[in-house]
Amino acid sequence: MTLSEILKPEAIKVVASASSKKRLLHDVGDLANSVYGYETAGLVTALMERESLGPTGVGNGVALPHARLDEVKDMSAVFLLLEKPVDFDAVDRQPVDIVMALFAPEAAGVEHLKALALVSRTLRNGDLCKKLRANHDASTLYALLTSDQNIQAA
Repeated sequence: MTLSEILKPEAIKVVASASSKKRLLHDVGDLANSVYGYETAGLVTALMERESLGPTGVGNGVALPHARLDEVKDMSAVFLLLEKPVDFDAVDRQPVDIVMALFAPEAAGVEHLKALALVSRTLRNGDLCKKLRANHDASTLYALLTSDQNIQAA
Protein backbone atom coordinates (compact mmCIF):
# COMPACT_ATOMS: atom_id res chain seq x y z
CA MET A 1 0.00 0.00 0.00
CA THR A 2 1.23 3.48 -0.90
CA LEU A 3 -0.20 6.92 -0.20
CA SER A 4 -1.11 7.37 -3.86
CA GLU A 5 -3.43 4.36 -3.51
CA ILE A 6 -5.46 5.92 -0.69
CA LEU A 7 -5.08 9.66 -1.28
CA LYS A 8 -6.54 11.32 -4.38
CA PRO A 9 -4.92 14.54 -5.65
CA GLU A 10 -8.21 16.39 -5.15
CA ALA A 11 -8.35 15.23 -1.50
CA ILE A 12 -5.81 17.85 -0.47
CA LYS A 13 -6.76 21.26 0.80
CA VAL A 14 -5.05 24.25 2.37
CA VAL A 15 -7.24 25.78 5.07
CA ALA A 16 -6.71 29.39 6.12
CA SER A 17 -7.90 28.73 9.65
CA ALA A 18 -10.09 26.48 11.72
CA SER A 19 -11.54 27.90 14.91
CA SER A 20 -11.47 24.61 16.81
CA LYS A 21 -10.77 20.89 16.62
CA LYS A 22 -14.47 20.24 16.01
CA ARG A 23 -14.55 22.77 13.15
CA LEU A 24 -11.44 21.16 11.68
CA LEU A 25 -13.08 17.73 11.77
CA HIS A 26 -16.07 19.26 9.96
CA ASP A 27 -13.65 20.54 7.30
CA VAL A 28 -12.25 17.01 7.01
CA GLY A 29 -15.78 15.65 6.61
CA ASP A 30 -16.70 18.25 3.99
CA LEU A 31 -13.59 17.44 1.93
CA ALA A 32 -14.21 13.68 2.19
CA ASN A 33 -17.79 14.29 1.09
CA SER A 34 -16.80 16.32 -1.96
CA VAL A 35 -14.04 13.90 -3.05
CA TYR A 36 -15.37 10.47 -2.07
CA GLY A 37 -19.09 11.14 -1.63
CA TYR A 38 -19.13 10.10 2.03
CA GLU A 39 -21.92 11.49 4.18
CA THR A 40 -20.41 14.39 6.14
CA ALA A 41 -22.41 14.13 9.37
CA GLY A 42 -21.65 10.42 9.77
CA LEU A 43 -17.95 10.99 9.16
CA VAL A 44 -17.74 13.82 11.66
CA THR A 45 -19.61 11.78 14.26
CA ALA A 46 -17.28 8.80 13.74
CA LEU A 47 -14.19 11.03 13.96
CA MET A 48 -15.47 12.70 17.14
CA GLU A 49 -16.23 9.31 18.69
CA ARG A 50 -12.69 8.16 17.89
CA GLU A 51 -11.27 11.35 19.41
CA SER A 52 -13.23 10.67 22.62
CA LEU A 53 -11.16 7.47 23.04
CA GLY A 54 -7.97 9.50 22.92
CA PRO A 55 -6.69 12.35 20.79
CA THR A 56 -5.13 11.54 17.44
CA GLY A 57 -2.77 14.52 17.59
CA VAL A 58 0.49 12.57 17.48
CA GLY A 59 2.86 15.49 18.12
CA ASN A 60 5.06 17.85 16.12
CA GLY A 61 2.01 19.60 14.69
CA VAL A 62 0.57 16.43 13.11
CA ALA A 63 -2.86 14.83 13.62
CA LEU A 64 -4.07 11.53 12.20
CA PRO A 65 -7.82 11.37 12.82
CA HIS A 66 -9.34 8.14 11.55
CA ALA A 67 -12.57 6.19 11.53
CA ARG A 68 -14.12 3.00 10.24
CA LEU A 69 -17.53 3.32 8.61
CA ASP A 70 -19.99 1.05 6.82
CA GLU A 71 -20.29 3.36 3.82
CA VAL A 72 -16.54 3.32 3.13
CA LYS A 73 -15.67 0.58 0.64
CA ASP A 74 -11.95 1.25 0.13
CA MET A 75 -9.29 2.76 2.36
CA SER A 76 -9.19 6.50 1.65
CA ALA A 77 -7.61 9.65 3.01
CA VAL A 78 -7.79 13.42 2.97
CA PHE A 79 -4.98 15.84 3.77
CA LEU A 80 -5.35 19.35 5.18
CA LEU A 81 -2.61 21.88 5.73
CA LEU A 82 -3.61 24.67 8.10
CA GLU A 83 -2.14 28.12 7.63
CA LYS A 84 -2.95 28.81 11.28
CA PRO A 85 -2.44 25.85 13.68
CA VAL A 86 -5.32 24.78 15.91
CA ASP A 87 -5.38 23.16 19.35
CA PHE A 88 -6.00 19.44 18.82
CA ASP A 89 -5.29 18.06 22.31
CA ALA A 90 -2.09 16.58 20.87
CA VAL A 91 0.15 14.38 23.02
CA ASP A 92 2.83 17.10 23.09
CA ARG A 93 0.24 19.84 23.74
CA GLN A 94 1.34 21.66 20.57
CA PRO A 95 -1.19 22.96 18.02
CA VAL A 96 -1.70 21.03 14.81
CA ASP A 97 -1.23 22.30 11.25
CA ILE A 98 -0.85 19.01 9.32
CA VAL A 99 -3.86 16.68 9.25
CA MET A 100 -4.12 13.38 7.40
CA ALA A 101 -7.48 11.73 8.01
CA LEU A 102 -8.05 8.08 7.17
CA PHE A 103 -11.32 6.34 6.45
CA ALA A 104 -11.60 2.56 6.41
CA PRO A 105 -14.35 0.03 5.79
CA GLU A 106 -15.97 -1.14 9.02
CA ALA A 107 -14.48 -4.63 8.60
CA ALA A 108 -10.96 -3.44 7.75
CA GLY A 109 -8.73 -4.57 10.57
CA VAL A 110 -5.20 -5.16 9.34
CA GLU A 111 -5.63 -2.91 6.29
CA HIS A 112 -6.63 0.00 8.54
CA LEU A 113 -3.60 -0.59 10.79
CA LYS A 114 -1.28 -0.79 7.78
CA ALA A 115 -2.62 2.51 6.44
CA LEU A 116 -2.20 4.18 9.84
CA ALA A 117 1.37 2.89 10.04
CA LEU A 118 2.11 4.16 6.54
CA VAL A 119 0.75 7.64 7.25
CA SER A 120 2.45 7.78 10.64
CA ARG A 121 5.83 6.81 9.17
CA THR A 122 5.43 9.30 6.36
CA LEU A 123 4.49 12.24 8.59
CA ARG A 124 7.16 11.41 11.18
CA ASN A 125 9.68 12.60 8.60
CA GLY A 126 10.65 16.08 9.82
CA ASP A 127 12.11 17.12 6.46
CA LEU A 128 8.90 16.19 4.66
CA CYS A 129 6.77 18.09 7.18
CA LYS A 130 8.99 21.14 6.74
CA LYS A 131 8.49 20.96 2.96
CA LEU A 132 4.73 20.49 3.37
CA ARG A 133 4.52 23.56 5.61
CA ALA A 134 6.47 25.62 3.08
CA ASN A 135 4.08 24.84 0.20
CA HIS A 136 0.48 25.91 -0.09
CA ASP A 137 -0.28 24.52 -3.54
CA ALA A 138 -2.41 21.34 -3.43
CA SER A 139 -0.69 19.69 -6.40
CA THR A 140 2.75 20.34 -4.87
CA LEU A 141 1.57 18.93 -1.55
CA TYR A 142 0.29 15.80 -3.31
CA ALA A 143 3.60 15.38 -5.13
CA LEU A 144 5.54 15.73 -1.88
CA LEU A 145 3.32 13.23 -0.07
CA THR A 146 3.42 10.62 -2.81
CA SER A 147 6.93 11.13 -4.18
CA ASP A 148 8.55 8.43 -2.06
CA GLN A 149 6.63 5.41 -3.24
CA ASN A 150 9.24 3.24 -1.53
CA ILE A 151 7.53 3.97 1.79
CA GLN A 152 5.06 1.13 2.06
CA ALA A 153 2.85 -0.27 4.74
CA ALA A 154 4.20 -3.24 6.66
